Amino acid sequence: MSDASRVHPVLGLLGWMGVCTLTSVVGALASVSAPAFYAELVQPSWAPPAWLFGPAWTLLFLLMSVAAWRVWRLPDSAARSRALRWFLIQLVANALWSWLFFAWRLGGLALAELVLFWLLIAITAWSFWRLDRWAGVLLLPYLAWVAFAGALNAVLWLANPTLL
Repeated sequence: MSDASRVHPVLGLLGWMGVCTLTSVVGALASVSAPAFYAELVQPSWAPPAWLFGPAWTLLFLLMSVAAWRVWRLPDSAARSRALRWFLIQLVANALWSWLFFAWRLGGLALAELVLFWLLIAITAWSFWRLDRWAGVLLLPYLAWVAFAGALNAVLWLANPTLL
């Protein structure tokens, strides 16, 4: 393998990490006051502490970046292009949820969007799985976390009708 062919995949991985980081930044802009807002909410006993969200999302975005990169490295095909489009669409839904829940405090709409978001991740994971098993597997923790977030979103929305 030549030096040029080694650099290209690394740049590709950095590119996908950049796309995921951009999504994270857009969501973080909506979440500037999230820790204080989260602390105000009546929470179930199983709600994670606010400090856990940053490390969890960092790990998930890293796994997502590697999954997209693995698919991107495959030979060009309609299935590959479609899978990467699903990936980008679910990233938009990812960033939108933070705005709905934290910035605009629309708990019910955030929950509805989260259901769509979860379905988009499932479609993406399935599309990735069909092309590269490891890429699909790398999205499973993300799918599980968003399912957990959906349950938490529902409970918080119901328990905090004046805030959400």
